[in-house]
Amino acid sequence: MASRDHPSKRLRPAARSRIGGLYMRGGKRMFDLAVCLFILPFVGFSILLLWCLAKLVGPSGFFAHKRVGRDGVVFRCWKIRTMIANADQALVQVFQQRPALRNEWEKSRKLGNDPRVLPFGKYLRRTSLDELPQIWNVIRGDMSLVGPRPVTRSELSLFGDARKDYLSVRPGITGLWQVKARRVPCYIRRVKLDRHYARNISFGQDLRILLWTLPVLFRPTGR
Repeated sequence: MASRDHPSKRLRPAARSRIGGLYMRGGKRMFDLAVCLFILPFVGFSILLLWCLAKLVGPSGFFAHKRVGRDGVVFRCWKIRTMIANADQALVQVFQQRPALRNEWEKSRKLGNDPRVLPFGKYLRRTSLDELPQIWNVIRGDMSLVGPRPVTRSELSLFGDARKDYLSVRPGITGLWQVKARRVPCYIRRVKLDRHYARNISFGQDLRILLWTLPVLFRPTGR
């Protein structure tokens, strides 16, 4: 008996694969640049304002930290400064004074009540406004609007088998972890979400994540 399936239905998986391939080969980058250029006038003013405020309470307005990007390329990831000067060195002292915080750091690579964060910086971190300067990283090609959050070289060792998935894509300003499990201090969960994203990239998914990110900004939950 002849199949009743319409020919177009039989072609859908292949068509989706071709569309996904086109998006990965150049469409995603074009989408990033188009969105960045559109929002740059608005975001640029916000960055300037936050830089001025951060400069008033800290040693500098910007902070750049080395992160690992696609294909293992190390780049400087920009943020509005939210911590005291020499924060990395201060972390050692924090662990010496409060040993219990080391377990929290090893589990999630974050501290719920980080004593190194400036008062002004706590609000920026809860809303992720400190990450606005990363639009420059997107324009440069270091990052994408959507992808795994950029990690340090030491963090990359925690990815295990998912390391290849992380290195196959540009890290993002926002991603599945930020919109689905930001309140869950579990690095294993974060790695699983990053792997899922890297293996299922599509324009539809990126658009959904960007839309889901907006309400997250108005419900401060970051750290």
